[in-house]
Amino acid sequence: MTPYLSPMRWIATLTTCCLPLSAMAHPHVYIDTGLEFLVDDTGQLTHVRVTWVYDEFYSLLVLEDMKLDQDGDGHLSEQEQQVLAGFDAQWVDGYNGDLVVLAQDAPVSLSGPLEPQATTEDGRIVTTHLRAVEGGAVPATALLAKAFDETYYTAYEIKRPVFVSGTESCQIDRLDPDIDGQLAQMQAFLKTLDANYDLEENDIPLVGENFATEIRVSCPDT
Repeated sequence: MTPYLSPMRWIATLTTCCLPLSAMAHPHVYIDTGLEFLVDDTGQLTHVRVTWVYDEFYSLLVLEDMKLDQDGDGHLSEQEQQVLAGFDAQWVDGYNGDLVVLAQDAPVSLSGPLEPQATTEDGRIVTTHLRAVEGGAVPATALLAKAFDETYYTAYEIKRPVFVSGTESCQIDRLDPDIDGQLAQMQAFLKTLDANYDLEENDIPLVGENFATEIRVSCPDT
């Protein structure tokens, strides 16, 4: 996991222990997400490129901690971009990058982050990384992808482009979640808990997938 983003999954329990129960129903970091599916000339999915755009406040915290953008203009020099690149691409074993991809309903094994890059747009950190498909050929005839943190400490919203590279004949559909409805359900659940509910001894509901946009990619079988 990364020194900044990835610990959110593991420290969510410790963090929420110090907060009112109602605070559990809201994420603490917001990331606009984009996906690029790379398909070869045989119709196989080979890579997925992920774009993350961090919210303004979190971006500010990271830039200040790394002593970047000292002039505060919201733009990084080329050297600063090189320093920032990869700050969120140092993952521990077992971390899935908050991305699940299925091919014909079977999980797709993806590598860790490759070719990390970073820059800023209007003061927000923008990073990209590439993930290679592992474990054999994966036909791109029926793909499903979801970006989410199961603890919902981080909220991923598909606001950046989603597209397929390598072929122009694929169809992309998206199914957006009912955010308000899911939040209402979670808040209703939290209200059923006793004020002395011990978060250290009880599992926090893993609701992140309920807030995930579902991306479906369908490419003709070649």
